[in-house]
This record gives sequence, structure tokens and C-alpha cells, in this order.
Amino acid sequence: MDRFVKGKRKATEVAQSQAGQSKANVVKCRKYDEAYLALGFTVNVVGEEERPMCVLCLKTLAADSMKPTKLRRHIESMHPNYVQKPIEFFKRKLDQYRGQQSRFVKATTATAKAQLASYKIAYRVAQCKKSHTIAEELILPAAIDMVSVMLDEASVVKLKTIPVSNDTISRRIQDIANDIEEQLIEKIRGKRFALQVDEATDSNKDSLLIAYVRFVDFESLNEDLLFCKYIPKRATADELFKIIDSYLTEAGINWEDCLGICTDGAQTMAGKRGGLQALIKRVAPKAQWTHCIIHREALASRPLSPTLNDVLSEVVIAVNYIKTRPLKSRLFSALCEEMGADHTAVLFHSEARWLSRGKVLSRVFELREQIQIFLQEEGMNELASKFGNEQFLMKLAYLSDIFSKFNQLNLQLQGKDKYLPHLADQVSSFIRKLELYGRKLEQGNTESFENLTNFSKTNKLTESTVIPCFLEHISALRGHFQKYFPDNSVQFDWVRDPFTAPAPDDLSSSEEEQLIEMTSDSSMRLKFPSQTLCEFWLGVEREFPLIGQKAVEILLPFATSYLCEAGFSAVASLKTKYRSRLNVEHDLRVAISKLQPRFEQICSEKQAHCSH
Repeated sequence: MDRFVKGKRKATEVAQSQAGQSKANVVKCRKYDEAYLALGFTVNVVGEEERPMCVLCLKTLAADSMKPTKLRRHIESMHPNYVQKPIEFFKRKLDQYRGQQSRFVKATTATAKAQLASYKIAYRVAQCKKSHTIAEELILPAAIDMVSVMLDEASVVKLKTIPVSNDTISRRIQDIANDIEEQLIEKIRGKRFALQVDEATDSNKDSLLIAYVRFVDFESLNEDLLFCKYIPKRATADELFKIIDSYLTEAGINWEDCLGICTDGAQTMAGKRGGLQALIKRVAPKAQWTHCIIHREALASRPLSPTLNDVLSEVVIAVNYIKTRPLKSRLFSALCEEMGADHTAVLFHSEARWLSRGKVLSRVFELREQIQIFLQEEGMNELASKFGNEQFLMKLAYLSDIFSKFNQLNLQLQGKDKYLPHLADQVSSFIRKLELYGRKLEQGNTESFENLTNFSKTNKLTESTVIPCFLEHISALRGHFQKYFPDNSVQFDWVRDPFTAPAPDDLSSSEEEQLIEMTSDSSMRLKFPSQTLCEFWLGVEREFPLIGQKAVEILLPFATSYLCEAGFSAVASLKTKYRSRLNVEHDLRVAISKLQPRFEQICSEKQAHCSH
């Protein structure tokens, strides 16, 4: 009898515990409250889930944002001018939205397939950075012509149901951009990441802040555009930090997970006390600041001796004389064609462009004879005599050679998926090459400088009179590069090749023990040659977390701000008088993001939104 009672009691306890577990597994979702309208939010049902939707920008937030604090944060950060508005104002906005929604539902006749096709066309338009009107003016008419010839008129009728107007394409791109942004935030949230930030002013005198993010995504490090924002006021460090902080807070991304920040060397960005890096380090103590390696290379290569600087100045004067006058430019092109030159134009010099000096000097050296003749015909005899002076031309040849080498290094530093250990190798190699060039020049050997050697041999000249000037420049360059790039490449040796390099001095005992264990593992040794550096160390982190995390913290931060510079170039091609600021931000995200849109999910949410 006791055994029966004990068994029954035990079964009851098990049933109660299972019931308690099932209740605990139920996810609690906050429901919409009518009082949220005072904060500017109505409700949008996606599937069976209630989500808050702002009545001002019509942006639908995640379900876990159904909290007054998060809703208030949205309106304060995104719509600060409407914070003090009464609830009647938001009711009017809601009524206007519902009226527009009802008219849209009645007017639209697009089928599900036509809507999906419209989204895919919009994606193509944004990817090509073309005007939104191109879909209506070119893409759809061309598709209709092809289908009418290759298929039949019934298919043409179906194509004509695809909505591709300018406003429709703009809305489609906005939906795609929001979907890509949502995917990216989901991937970043709760994971380690690093930022690359830069600010610039475009041709319309608008100030832009672009931020890229690199984050751990399963077995790789991915990088993508985080945001592109217009700076409404002054581009101070405080203002830039507010933009970044409000975006991360709105997205639910923690500053504690930020391990790196890469910017240029401007005081606003790099200031140790009041700069952006100082403000970020206050909220992200683990973040390490990196001065863009490409900017440092440009700064190190900029100084010239007075003698060489005079040569560059004369070149710029000649180029500007030809290029700034359309008639002179046409006459010079005709002269080059008559003389059979490889090029028919000189290039403008711009201090803001990394490769400008090397390209300008190389082109001028190639067209030196044509420039001399043209300047003589124009009566610029004093300047023309410079291009007939052997000493001047030898210095020009040297400058074209040395800056071509700078350009080669600069191109090696540019690109995506660049990491500190790799770029440190490139810079260290170039510094050693400078030592080689100086040593060879001291011996009277100029083989490292192609244009200088060929010019001297062709004209049977001796370089002895100008070599001291070149040696002085090479010596100064070595000093500048060593100043901007202290010899710290050795500290990355154990990351590049952990099986042969010695352990660094800054490792703790536990970390060094795990490094010994890892390098003694034959399976790890076999994996190393067949994987990228990031894949290898992320795999090591799963088995040896201390040493793996140490290596990932070195690989995760950006080494350059190249992606931001490329983003500004993309904005320049996107921005026209027909695109609003908001459209530029959305088009940029769709154009350069690596993430693929979830077209089916976007269409289903759109249909649910319209039927609500």
C-alpha cells in the first residue's frame, strides 16, 4: 500500500513539474496598448505577432520593442521635433495613414507574382545605382518588346501589371533596405564587432557619416555597411558619437561588444581626450583605436625636399595651364595625336586623392616632349625651358618612379577583408625596400627606378649630380615611415604562423599554455594551410578559448577606412537632384550590402500590412 501511494505521489510530482516547465517555456509577448498612441505608435500585425509601428515614419519595429521606454527612445532619436506633440496630433496622423491605406488597397491590382517582380526590378535598379525612373522608362518597355517578339501578347499583358513607377521603385528599395538592415542587426546583436567610421562633405555641402561593421558570423568575419547618416549640425566629436550611439541603442547593440574603432587621423576622430575615439572608449573599454594605415601611408609619403617640391610645383602649373582652359586642352590633344603619343591628355593633380601624384607625374613624364613643344607655341618659354632641362627631367623621372611605388603600396593596402597582420607585412616590406633603394643609390645604381634609368641611358647622362638629392629624399622617407609605422609587425607573427613563431611576451600563463597545446595538436597543424587565417582562429577558439579569443581580437578590428571612402564614392554616384536624402541612404545600403533580400518575406509582410 505504501509503495502504491509513493508511486502515485511521484507521478503527480512529475506531472506538476512538466506542467510548470511547459508554462515556463511559453514566451510572454507584450500586447499593444492604446496609450502607446501618445508616443506616436500604432500596431501592425505580422502573421500572428503584434509589432509597434511609428505613425510618423511608418517603420515597424521588432515585437520586443513593444515597451514605452523603447518607443519613447525611437521618437526622441528619430523625430525629436514631435516629442511634445499632443495625442490628437498622432490620431490625425493615424487617420491619414488609414485613409491612404484604404485607397491603396482599393487601387492596387498587382498580383503576388507582379509584386515580387517589382521588388526584384527595384533591387536591380539599386544595385546598378541608376535613377528610379529607369524601370518605367527602359526596363519594362524593353521587357515588353522582348516578350512580344519571343512569346505572345498574353505574356505582354501580364508584364504590364508589374508596378514600376518612380515612387513604387523608391518604396520597394526602402522595403529591401529595411529588410537588409534587420538581417544585419540580427547578426550583430550579442556578438563581438568592430567599427570603421569616417565623415566627409559631398558636392552639395552636405555632411555625411558612414560606418561599416565587421563582426563574427559563425566561422568567418563578415563586414558590411552599418549606416549612412546625414549630420544635421556641426561635425563635432560629440555630434558624431550621438549619431552612432543612438543608432546602436535603437538596434539593441551593446557597446561592450565593440572591440575596435578605425578612423582617420583628424582631431575630431583621433583626439585622445575629446575625440570620437575617447568618447567611444568611455562606453566600450575593450575597443582599440586604429589610425587608418592608408592615411598614414599618404602622410608619410607627402613631405618633399625644397628641390623636388619645386619640380612638382612646375608640373602642376603646366598641367593647370593645359587642363583649365578647354581650348588649350583641345589643342594639346591635337598635338599629341599628330606626334603619335600614347596619351592625348594630362591629368589633374588632387591632394585629396591617394594615387593622384603618382599618376600625374607618370603622365607628364611620358608627355614631356609634347608639353615642351606646346608651351613654346603658347609663348610660355620660361616654363617650357624647364621641360628641356636635363636636371629637371631627371628629378621628374625619379619622382614619377618613387610615387609609382607609393601607388603600388597604396593599392595593396586597399580592398575588403584586410587585416592588421597582413597590412603590417606590406608596410614592413616597403620600409625594407626603401633601405634597399638608398643602399643602391649610394653605390650609383639606379636600376630600381625604371624611368630614371631609361632616361639617363637614352640621353647618355650621369646621375651623380642629382643622386645626393634622391638620397636625401629616401632617407627622409625612411624616417617618416618609421614614425608613422613603429616596428610592431613582430607582435603579429604568432597570429600569422603560430606553429613556427615564438609566443609573444604579453600572453598570460594560461594563454601560453593553450598556445602550446594548440601548436602541439597535429590536427590543427593540418588544418592551418587549408583555411584562411580567420577561419582557423575561429575554429581554434572553440577548443582553446583563451588563445583563440586573443587572436580574434587582433583580426577583428579594421586596419583601414577604405570601405568608408568607397561608400562616399558610391554616394557621389547615387546623389542627384531627383533623389532625397532618405532615398540615398536606402539606395546605398541595397547597392553595396553583401546580404541578400528576403523577397518572399518582404512581399508577405507587405500584403499583410495592406490587408490590415
